[in-house]
Amino acid sequence: MRAEDLEIVRGSGNVFRDLGRDNAETLQVEGVLAAEIIKVLDKDHLTVRAAQELTGIDAADFLRIRNADLGRFTVDRLMSVLNRLGSKGHARIRIRR
Repeated sequence: MRAEDLEIVRGSGNVFRDLGRDNAETLQVEGVLAAEIIKVLDKDHLTVRAAQELTGIDAADFLRIRNADLGRFTVDRLMSVLNRLGSKGHARIRIRR
């Protein structure tokens, strides 16, 4: 296939919406929160066991977050994990028609 045969389509900024997922906004927020949790773990050089000792949250949950297996997590639960790691989050909600 030649480059000139490809059509370039600009994404919406939310890959889940682009894939037609019904709960795209929630999935996007969960992904962002999981990424922030991983940043904290990496910045503080925390293993999943050390994170468990610090927060009281199962090491298996931290493994799930690291592997982007977020099916068992809600936005509230991910915010709780982030807060227990000592991070403060700010949320801005924009409503569009």
